[in-house]
Amino acid sequence: MGQFNLVSNYRPKGDQPKAINSLLGGLKRDEEYQTLLGVTGSGKTLTMANVIARINRPALIISHNKTLAAQLYSEFKEFFPENRVRYFVSYYDYYQPEAYIPSTDTYIEKDASINDDIDRLRLSATSALLSGRDVIIVASVSCIYPLGSPEDHLALMLHLRKSQEIGRREILKRLVEIQYERNDLDLTRGKFRVRGNNVEVIPAYEEEGIRIELSDTRVEEIGIFDPLTGRRKKRIEEIAIYPAKHFVTTKSKLERAIFSIREELAAQLKKLKKEKKLLEVERLESRTKYDLEMLREIGYCHGMENYSRHFSGRLPGERPQVLLDYFPEDLLLFIDESHVTIPQLRGMHLGDRSRKETLIEYGFRLPSALDNRPLTYQEFEGLIKNVIFVSATPGRLELKLCGAKGLGGKSKKIAEQIIRPTGLLEPPILLRSTKGQIDDLIKESKERVKRGGRVLIITLTRHMAEDLADYLKEFGIKVEYIHYEVDTIKRVELLRNLREAKFDVLVGINLLREGLDLPEVSLVAILDADKEGFLRSETSLIQVAGRASRALDGEVIMYADKVTESMRLAIAETNRRRKIQEEYNRKYGITPVSIKKPIYKGIEEIIRSKKTSDRPFLSEKEQRYLGKDVSAIIKRLQRQMFTAAKNLDYEKAAILRDKIKTLRSEK
Repeated sequence: MGQFNLVSNYRPKGDQPKAINSLLGGLKRDEEYQTLLGVTGSGKTLTMANVIARINRPALIISHNKTLAAQLYSEFKEFFPENRVRYFVSYYDYYQPEAYIPSTDTYIEKDASINDDIDRLRLSATSALLSGRDVIIVASVSCIYPLGSPEDHLALMLHLRKSQEIGRREILKRLVEIQYERNDLDLTRGKFRVRGNNVEVIPAYEEEGIRIELSDTRVEEIGIFDPLTGRRKKRIEEIAIYPAKHFVTTKSKLERAIFSIREELAAQLKKLKKEKKLLEVERLESRTKYDLEMLREIGYCHGMENYSRHFSGRLPGERPQVLLDYFPEDLLLFIDESHVTIPQLRGMHLGDRSRKETLIEYGFRLPSALDNRPLTYQEFEGLIKNVIFVSATPGRLELKLCGAKGLGGKSKKIAEQIIRPTGLLEPPILLRSTKGQIDDLIKESKERVKRGGRVLIITLTRHMAEDLADYLKEFGIKVEYIHYEVDTIKRVELLRNLREAKFDVLVGINLLREGLDLPEVSLVAILDADKEGFLRSETSLIQVAGRASRALDGEVIMYADKVTESMRLAIAETNRRRKIQEEYNRKYGITPVSIKKPIYKGIEEIIRSKKTSDRPFLSEKEQRYLGKDVSAIIKRLQRQMFTAAKNLDYEKAAILRDKIKTLRSEK
């Protein structure tokens, strides 16, 4: 399938049609950079979906963190249920990089906990790109880190079709070459087993198994089956099985890499001997020779990515291959929340260089390990052609690339989406002196709570947030604080409790900017608004003010002793947008209405209550089939848990996880 099919009950409204046509026009003119300047609640995701559907090109959407990437992935899955929407983020739940501390002679071995489900989704993303064009991938900035070569993945792909002349021995050999492991007892993702003339394999990027039925030299049947029950689901005519890992290589490239690594090892040992670093010589020689032996015997070694330059044949300093290399040349790239994402992309390269230089200096790694790195921003720019920045507050770089002098600057490369479908306006911004600000804040908070609203108070530091929350409690205000040291689940619980009016005021720092959807909040109070810096920049102030834009009577109070340039620009841009919104509402007779969003059951509540839950996740037929085989039931529930996680239904996944724990404790 090569055509995107957008499925939605929503139709573009307000200035969404204008923004869509503007972006499409820029793409037809082959503009390198455009910006979708969309305010909070204006439906930017729907606009992006319409652009993708109408331009009909593979798309990559980069977000600055996993949480927002997951939200976008879920939304695009809903918009394009018939197309291949994939999720590509870092697969580490925990990651401790390899390091050496010379001052204490401490070597820290690489330690990581890989999320198996995210690893599958990453492999699913690259395999989808290699097999079709109707692909949308939502990724974090990890997409600029090295991956295996797409050419190698295509060259190593095992393609089988019914009636093909190929023997069992050849199929098994090919599966081993692409990093699948044989396990005749426990068939799981990335493994295969042999039963007579049947070969069964679960691709590393799938949950269902593939059964290949063979005669002596011929493929008789190919079928999809349930790995738990063994029952065949359907017959297929052909199948492509992609490698089980991203870092794989062909036999000829492997031999070339081993030779090249030996040459580099000899040169580095000579250098270290000349410097009379005998301990480093012994260390480097033994470690590298062990890796070479592993590569020669099984074609893979731990830390194989550190030799990636040798496998790809790159020159020293040449850029690595990344997810962008898997896309066709007509890639359409969206950079979501670009004012945050672009700085991340620009700063990734130098992050681990000093750590690797120390490892090289003390004989733990060859110099080529430096080439296992993320792209520089200049290299990233060289791989992209049509980029759409998406933000309510695009940064200076985005505005400059689109020919605008600042927020509110006009350019045909900037598509403004300021009108909300609900008709809501930007909240008015009030300036108050810091003299007596706490007394004023108490008065304003109590009045807002009486009217049924909620309040966000923005401080500069964690200690200020905690101290202010304690002080407000003395005046009978139901208040809590939130900051980076508060547990993640606790943060979710706090935000839901604020919506449910279990308390009325939430005090925090910069965690209250991008990504929060709190329609009940009608007052945002910013303390020390005149303290110039990252937390009080023009962009930050506009983003914070946006938290009050979902309420009909939303307001923002800035407490300050002077009006800084950032404050002036933020107020001017907010007023400009509000004027446009008022004129539109007046022209079309629109009466603004507050956003009404249901409050869903939170995952923290499920974690507390699901221990006693007896909600069945197995059908009656499955329960009869499995009987009292607890191990089989656990396997079935595990598969359902992984499916729920893949679909981002984390609440269901959490319930299933605890059911599995209970069953294991009862075995």
